[in-house]
Amino acid sequence: MLKQLLLFFVLFISITGFSQITIKDNKTQSPISYATISFGNGQGIFADDEGVFVFTKKLYHDVDSLRISALGFKEYVTDTSALPKTIFLEEEISTLDEVVIHANLENRKFKEETLKPYLDDNYYHCWLPTIESEIAVYFSNPDSQLKKITTIHFPITLESKDWDKRNRKNAEKKPFSTLFKVKFYKNNNGTPGDVLTYENIIFRVTEKHGDLYDLDISDLDIFFPKTGFFVSIQVLGYTDKNGKLLPNKKYKEIKTREGVVKIPTNFRPLLPFTNEIKGNNTYIKRVFLNNNSWTRFQRGSMDSSLLKSGLTNYGVGISYNAYKDE
Repeated sequence: MLKQLLLFFVLFISITGFSQITIKDNKTQSPISYATISFGNGQGIFADDEGVFVFTKKLYHDVDSLRISALGFKEYVTDTSALPKTIFLEEEISTLDEVVIHANLENRKFKEETLKPYLDDNYYHCWLPTIESEIAVYFSNPDSQLKKITTIHFPITLESKDWDKRNRKNAEKKPFSTLFKVKFYKNNNGTPGDVLTYENIIFRVTEKHGDLYDLDISDLDIFFPKTGFFVSIQVLGYTDKNGKLLPNKKYKEIKTREGVVKIPTNFRPLLPFTNEIKGNNTYIKRVFLNNNSWTRFQRGSMDSSLLKSGLTNYGVGISYNAYKDE
C-alpha cells in the first residue's frame, strides 16, 4: 500500500506540477522539522524531517491561505496564490520555567517504577488515528519524591490480513510504517497546558513492533512536575521504508446532496482504549479545529462509539526512576 501511495504522488506531481516549500528558522537558517501547516478549514498537513511539504492547488483546490506553526516559533500566515519556496519562522521567547539542575543525579540511588499499559487486540475497542487528532493522557504525581521519566509505553492494535483469522495470535498482520509525534504538557488546572520540552520527539512504528511500542526518553531529562503531567501522541502520516514522511493526502472528498464533505484519512496502527482506568484521564484535541483546544474524552463531550461502549481512556504506560532522598 505504501508503494502504491508513493507511486501515485510521484505520477501526480510530475503531471500537474507542484510547490515544494521548505520551512526554516530565520535566525539559524536551519530547517524546522515536522512543522504544522493548517489550511484554516479544519484540515492540514505536516512538514517532514527536513522542513519540506508539498502543496498543489490541484490537490487542495479550495485552500486560499496557510497557517504555519511549530513549537518555539511565531505563527506565520501566507496566501497560497504566491507561495515562496522558503518560509522563515521567527523564534518566540520561551515560556518554559527555569531549568532545575539536579546535582550528582547519576550517583543517587533510585527505584525503577512502571505504570503498565493496557493492551487490547479487539478492533472495535480502538481509536482510528487521523492527522487532525492529538490524544493526551494525564499522569498524576503521587508524592514529592523526585522522579525522572525514562520510557513511554504506547499500546497499539494490529490488524490481520485475513479477517476470518483475526482472533489467531499467529495470523499475518497488515503491514504499515507510520510516523508519530509525542509531546509533554504541564497540568493546567486539569487540562494540558504549556509544553515541558521543545524537543521534537518522533518515532516510527511498524507491524513488526507487535502490540506495544516502548519509547525511550531517558536522555531528555523530563521530571514529574508537582501537579502531574500529560503525554500526547499524534500521527504525522505514513513513511517510506527508510522512515521518510510521505506526502499523502490527509482527507477524502465525498460528494453528498449538501455538497462535498471532507472525511479525514485514517492511519494505522489502531490505538486501543480501555475501561479499566478509573476517571477520565484522556483528552482529545482537533489540531485544526475549535481553536486548537482540548476536550476531555467523556460521555457527552463528543459523538464516539468508544464512549458509548464505556471505553474512556487510552491506556498509555510509563516507566520512571524514583530517586531516594539524599
